[in-house]
Amino acid sequence: MNVLFLKAVALATMIIDHYGAIFHSGENIYRIIGRIAFPVYCFLLVEGYFHTSNVKKYGKRLLLFAFISEIPFDLAFYGNVGFAHQNIFFTLFIGLSAIYFLEKKEQKYNFDKRSLVIAAAGILALVLSVDYSIMGVIYILSFYFTRNFSKKRQLLYMAVIMLFTNLMSSPLQQFSLLALPFIYFYNGEPGLKNKFLQIMFYAAYPLHLLLFYLLNK
Repeated sequence: MNVLFLKAVALATMIIDHYGAIFHSGENIYRIIGRIAFPVYCFLLVEGYFHTSNVKKYGKRLLLFAFISEIPFDLAFYGNVGFAHQNIFFTLFIGLSAIYFLEKKEQKYNFDKRSLVIAAAGILALVLSVDYSIMGVIYILSFYFTRNFSKKRQLLYMAVIMLFTNLMSSPLQQFSLLALPFIYFYNGEPGLKNKFLQIMFYAAYPLHLLLFYLLNK
């Protein structure tokens, strides 16, 4: 399974999740399938950091789509525009920023920079009330810290971390472990390289939310 395949899995399961949340809130099957999406996106974010030619452009792209997606996100899930809850692109941006600062080698201060970066990312996720909140940051940084482990060891650690982290959320979140088999078969290949297709994977997020809002009016 290459990056393109994993992106397709994450996108499809996310859309199914959102469809269930908006149109069939009492039926758990949609939400169970949807639990696959976020861990895959977290894994791909970490892989993306280490494979991108320009991490700052990567971050700017995430932040741009975070702002583009906010109104469709609010309308689709809340029916109005507000600041009570922010979309998943903000979560991914915080995670990417944390990795960026963790990877910076220079040490100018007399404190544990890593602890500060991790704490700052978690606090920012809570203060901004981003999707998945601090749990999202834990997922991302766990994939980051276990990246150099063997695949089996990494996913074993991730399974344990996710089992305990998921206790912050509803029992349905435990189904997020269904994402790990997909990640296990990742082959490290990018798949089809096409800039338009890459942008469409980003644009699909606000577009499907806007469509669901219009259909649900």
